[in-house]
Amino acid sequence: MVDYRPEWPREFERLAELLHEALGDLPVAIDHVGSTSVPGLPAKDCIDVQVRMRSIDEARVVALFAAIGFRCRPEPWNRSEASGGIHCRKLVFAPPIGARSCNVHLRESTGPNARYALLFRDYLRADEPARRAWGAFKHRLAVSVPGLMDYGQIKAPATDVLMAAAERWAADTGWTVL
Repeated sequence: MVDYRPEWPREFERLAELLHEALGDLPVAIDHVGSTSVPGLPAKDCIDVQVRMRSIDEARVVALFAAIGFRCRPEPWNRSEASGGIHCRKLVFAPPIGARSCNVHLRESTGPNARYALLFRDYLRADEPARRAWGAFKHRLAVSVPGLMDYGQIKAPATDVLMAAAERWAADTGWTVL
């Protein structure tokens, strides 16, 4: 866990350019998501990228990513995720060995998991007390729980609480996915 770094948005832009070149017109959008997309929020120094697609043609995108050195994560949990009780298809790609640490999440553009990633980001960007509280929580958790798997399991229910507040914020402000 490190303090927010102002170079993260520029590093995301470089990754997005590379992905645009490799994927052509397949993406609906390429988004900077996760904690590194929220100014002022501490995070792991790993850029999270969301590539929203109309549908996921696995063979085609795996080949396109392989052509630029990215590899599809083999773990089964990198092929689907639940969002709002709905199981959603996704693929996660890791960068070439030695490249900038990142996770590239391919999601269907209309899936609730794509919306979730954007709502998380936009809510924490807009609500400074929530951002500070979330950052303090993550910091305390990282210090007291060094194992990544345990960290994630403890953080998951807290994320549900954060996202309940984000949903209220979305309803109050009229927020929608762009």
